[in-house]
Amino acid sequence: MLFFSKTCIYGIRAALYVASLGKQEYVPIRAISEQLNISFHFLTKILQILTQQNLMISYRGPNGGVSLAKPADQIKLIEIIEAIDGSNLFTECILGLPGCGTQSPCPIHAQWAVTRQGMQNMFENTSLAELGRQINELGLRLADT
Repeated sequence: MLFFSKTCIYGIRAALYVASLGKQEYVPIRAISEQLNISFHFLTKILQILTQQNLMISYRGPNGGVSLAKPADQIKLIEIIEAIDGSNLFTECILGLPGCGTQSPCPIHAQWAVTRQGMQNMFENTSLAELGRQINELGLRLADT
């Protein structure tokens, strides 16, 4: 089961890849596509969303590519998620029931509320820089090996 769309997952992976490089240089989209095994055209559309949301900057030309719009320690994971998938995961019923809440809860409302809040806190408090360091220091992967 996936909580995020494939678009969001790929957007997170691409942003983490750029953050893991630790430079404020432009990274060619083709290089990101190849490293992460994501379709170039699909990735381009995802990066356009992140650029429109002021999380990335794109530059055309022979030395073009994408870069983070601000330092990686100033971009929280939740910003990527909300830019692509929105915030519904953190507000709506896990069973998709309209009006689910304390007045009219679904069978798993109480448990989901706790889990949902924990996830939201984690995403709000985790920066791209933090995860980028972990990728490098621990050799964590962003793509199929």
